[in-house]
Amino acid sequence: MELRDELEVRGGNLHFSRVDTVEMGEKHGTPLYLLSHDLIKDRCQDLRRSFLDRYENVRAVYAGKAFSSLAMCKIVEKEGIGLDVVSGGELYTAIKAGFPMDKIIFHGNNKSYNELVEAVENSVGRIVVDNFHELEMLDEITTRLERKADIFYRITPGVKSDTHSYISTGQKDSKFGIPILGGMVYEAVERVSKMDGINFRGFHFHVGSQLMDNTSHLGAIKQSVKIIKRIKDEYRIEVSELNIGGGFGISYSGDKKTHDLSHFLEGIMETIEDEFSKASLIRPQIIIEPGRWLIGDAGITLYKVGSIKEIPGIRTYLAVDGGMTDNLRPALYQAEYEAVIANKAGEKRENSVRVVGKCCESGDVLINEISLQSSEPGDYLAVFNTGAYGYSMANNYNRNTKPPVVLLSGGQDSVIVERETYEDVLSKDRIPEFLR
Repeated sequence: MELRDELEVRGGNLHFSRVDTVEMGEKHGTPLYLLSHDLIKDRCQDLRRSFLDRYENVRAVYAGKAFSSLAMCKIVEKEGIGLDVVSGGELYTAIKAGFPMDKIIFHGNNKSYNELVEAVENSVGRIVVDNFHELEMLDEITTRLERKADIFYRITPGVKSDTHSYISTGQKDSKFGIPILGGMVYEAVERVSKMDGINFRGFHFHVGSQLMDNTSHLGAIKQSVKIIKRIKDEYRIEVSELNIGGGFGISYSGDKKTHDLSHFLEGIMETIEDEFSKASLIRPQIIIEPGRWLIGDAGITLYKVGSIKEIPGIRTYLAVDGGMTDNLRPALYQAEYEAVIANKAGEKRENSVRVVGKCCESGDVLINEISLQSSEPGDYLAVFNTGAYGYSMANNYNRNTKPPVVLLSGGQDSVIVERETYEDVLSKDRIPEFLR
């Protein structure tokens, strides 16, 4: 496996973003998330080059569910892009970070009343309404608070995506959005037109995650234009914004590079211009929401090797001090990763192993089969491309603590999320008096 540009071997050790990963393990302990600020900035530059500076009347927001923290909000703000949040917790993080509220888009398929109040009181830029229940709550909230809310409707365009079923979201049978079947979309437009506190701005769709081509986006765009055309003809309502979501995939293979955004967006923008022109419609503002694409390659997770168990004639298990508590994706939907023994990165790969975690689950497998350098307890294992959905999905199963996140920038390291302690895990526990 050839290492990508941001990874190199020096003195036998793996270096990531100009920092010795073994030194990071010694300094900060393991498991450990390392996140490259330099790589995030590179992706933001490509975002500007391939989209923001290339097309008129477009906007980009970072999908914060991939990784959210106070520091990440600051990075996104400094890079001049917006922020997509999907919960009250992510919104609160943005508020505490001082992120501009008008640049936030608030998603979620089952927002609570309190979450919607928080969004309205803080004047978030757009609220993506997923269903009629949310619409009625929002109508009551805006009326009671005497405030306004700008909304998108999330629609399910009825397209299938080439990805795992757990991260496919645009098909007809989906928990997300208002189906385009049965006239529900038009009923939604008619309802909101009678609500004084809510401004309908347009539509949002998301067709899935970890997509390697734009086929499903193109199908969803064509469906959306048909709806927008009918709304204008029948209701005399102009749609001013169309949010086409994200889902742009990255390469998890160690010797391949992730596509530039133009790989996805050239065909998407050509189709948008063509479809709106054919429908005799003014093309609305187009919004995209890259998340994994922006941060996935920018992270690695470092572990310390523990037991190595060889079962003759079957396989060798290499256990590390983390697992499904810091990377749930392999157990959740069989995600695949590449890795290297960081302190022996220059040596030949000669041992085939299954990399497993320390949780009491047979499914706690990080990498099903991989050839690694000869390993022994105490070695460091670096797993690549874990910037997205590593920390954000981390959990305390078996009462394990969550690892810290260290930001690498200009060859320097800064802790942006501290390591949890056992006391942190116990901090919400209470013993009732009758058990004392």
